[in-house]
Amino acid sequence: MDGLLHCVCAALIRKGTLQVTTARGRRFTVGDGTGTPLAVRFSSVAAEAGVLLDPELRLGEAYMDGTLVVEEGSIADLLALALSQEGKALPRWTRPQWVMRFLQRRVQQFNGCNRARRNVAHHYDLDGRLYSLFLDPDQQYSCGYFERPDQSLDDAQLAKKRHLAAKLLVHPNNRVLDIGSGWGGLALYLAEICGAQTVGITLSEEQLALSNIRAADNGLSNSVEFRLQDYRDVAGRFDRIVSVGMFEHVGVGFYDAFFHKIVDLLADDGVVLLHSIGRSERPGITNPWIAKHIFPGGYIPALSEVLPAIERAGLLVTDIEILRLHYADTLKAWRERFLARRQEAERLYDERFVRMWEFYLAASEMAFRHEAMMIFQIQMTKRQDVVPVTRDYVAREEARLQELEDRSHLPFGVAAE
Repeated sequence: MDGLLHCVCAALIRKGTLQVTTARGRRFTVGDGTGTPLAVRFSSVAAEAGVLLDPELRLGEAYMDGTLVVEEGSIADLLALALSQEGKALPRWTRPQWVMRFLQRRVQQFNGCNRARRNVAHHYDLDGRLYSLFLDPDQQYSCGYFERPDQSLDDAQLAKKRHLAAKLLVHPNNRVLDIGSGWGGLALYLAEICGAQTVGITLSEEQLALSNIRAADNGLSNSVEFRLQDYRDVAGRFDRIVSVGMFEHVGVGFYDAFFHKIVDLLADDGVVLLHSIGRSERPGITNPWIAKHIFPGGYIPALSEVLPAIERAGLLVTDIEILRLHYADTLKAWRERFLARRQEAERLYDERFVRMWEFYLAASEMAFRHEAMMIFQIQMTKRQDVVPVTRDYVAREEARLQELEDRSHLPFGVAAE
């Protein structure tokens, strides 16, 4: 097995320097000798076999279990090295696994109401103190909007809310629906800064509880309502609908249902803004490690899967913006903050959980840096004349909103617990 491992590593790593120590103690180096050297060690033959047979699943599990140890560098460095290779490709014998996973994806993403709630609880109903270790004070758990290379994470998350609000063109007393409202930050922003009447829906009991506390603490309970509710169960009409970081949990088999529901809820002169992770290539599968350990039922769509569903629902696409490296920088900041408080995370859970979370943040960051992952923001209406015909209104709205932020009493944050 040592020889096979050497051959596979040599085929995958052609640039850089990676030293591998096998479970039997054999040591070899692959790459062209450039860059900062990295070194890893396997502590079990089973881990080696797993990584060879199913690397997309078993590499992360070996790191979680401590059977793959990074002795020089970090797991983020290792993933960056692997994903940055030119012409990278997994061994040919893994192709049938990919095909089977692609064929099964609609079953795995069959997110009916009950299953959707269980999937959300798996990730979002963890101990709230975990998220406060690495998120910004507003607990924005989605891609920030970095207007400058040196911008802080906190400022980038505020800029994200401002950017979204500018595209929504929210007017005072507009009724706004936030689908997947998280810990409430965007809904509170739209109520306080834009004067909207907002409804935020989530399937996470932990998020709902904290959102209601925040609304009460900031005197916004009369203008913000948070509900534990599935998007399929919402009734009424809304002037604006926004969804940030929730569409990845819908499932490819439910796109038509999602956008038809949007049509039912949207006023005739309303505006919809969808913010989601996407892939800049053909449809694919959810990474099996992510699907098993982090986001069960989740899927990152290609635009070629989303736009036809929008068209079938009868919505008009009025703007599409692609954010490329913004999420890589967001994830880097989260990873650095998380590792700086690693011991606190271990006290909340255990070492295996911490390694899992570190791998999740590192793998996600490197996917945005080196693979075809991006964020898309799609603006939609029912009529052609609802939004301005040129995009300069976005900058004007952002400037206006920033002035309102400066005069607001809202701290745009929540104290860490």
